[in-house]
Amino acid sequence: MTDYGNIDLREITWRLEKISAADFHGMPTGASDDGCIEEFAENPVHWVQNRPQEVGRHWEEHGTWMRPPLLIDRRLLDPPSSGLQVVEGRTRVGVLRGRLREGLHVAPDHQAWVGRP
Repeated sequence: MTDYGNIDLREITWRLEKISAADFHGMPTGASDDGCIEEFAENPVHWVQNRPQEVGRHWEEHGTWMRPPLLIDRRLLDPPSSGLQVVEGRTRVGVLRGRLREGLHVAPDHQAWVGRP
């Protein structure tokens, strides 16, 4: 995938981290999927309803996703920059952003797998 240049994602150390809901606001994805998170955010209820029922129950009860997305520290990219980028889980991040905007139940923190230098 060209979004990550020569990075071998298998060679990165991944850690499960707690990330503030606010930190997901404006978090980018790779250029090949630019704008897709916002497309999911426009109708978060739709995207949850098109998943198995336990996904919707989990959002309602816990205010977060069932399976943590993958994020990468942007210092690993070329050129390096600050912050985190969504590698996998664009729908989940979009649902989170949409739920925040619509005032639906959202937990203050969310788990994500983060690859760091």
